Amino acid sequence: MGAQQREAVILFSGGLDSSTVLAIAQAEGYSCSCLSFRYGQRQEIELQKARIICERAGVRRHLILRLDLGAIGGSALTADIAVPKDRSPDAMKDEIPVTYVPARNIIFLAHALAWGEVIGAADIFLGINAIDYSGYPDCRPDFLAAFEKMANLGTRMGCTERPFTLHAPLLHLRKSEIIGRGLALGVDYSLTHSCYDPLGELACGRCDACLLRLQGFAEAGYPDPVRYAGSEKVKE
Repeated sequence: MGAQQREAVILFSGGLDSSTVLAIAQAEGYSCSCLSFRYGQRQEIELQKARIICERAGVRRHLILRLDLGAIGGSALTADIAVPKDRSPDAMKDEIPVTYVPARNIIFLAHALAWGEVIGAADIFLGINAIDYSGYPDCRPDFLAAFEKMANLGTRMGCTERPFTLHAPLLHLRKSEIIGRGLALGVDYSLTHSCYDPLGELACGRCDACLLRLQGFAEAGYPDPVRYAGSEKVKE
């Protein structure tokens, strides 16, 4: 049975969304290979979480690639730029935030295509979301459709074997719906990391990613199991 499973590459950060996507792909019967990146991000603790989650999920492969996006800079995640804190959901959608990493999803997806060609995986899963997306231009449906078309024009697999399909199962879900779906699939969200500006192993609780996550758990009716700086959970 395992030999007949379709191969999939999962863009995997170790965060809430990508962990949910991995669970969805596995539930749909895919043999999953996870692709993570050490790209100069300040929240590199996410890679520690990614390793643990991949081991527990029993993925077929977990590849961590090194990219020096810090040398390019231009983002609060890769350069000495302050991470925005305590913003309202409306403010998050007013403009593209400084936590946007220039062309990150384009770069990551290009590497996923290359690895997919090597391991025979025509299905690429990613956790982009067009609702709680904090203004990122590379999390929109039209970007996804355009990239898939480009992928099948510019790759050997897309031209001669079978076309690539990009899967974004969270694209039209609210954060609370994502959490509900993940919990139904047994995702252990205590292992995930979302914070843009962590204090050691503690989430800051104030950046856009933390605020959207906390709001999602509140709306879903579940406590967030990760530890936040200044919260009572730190004392437990």
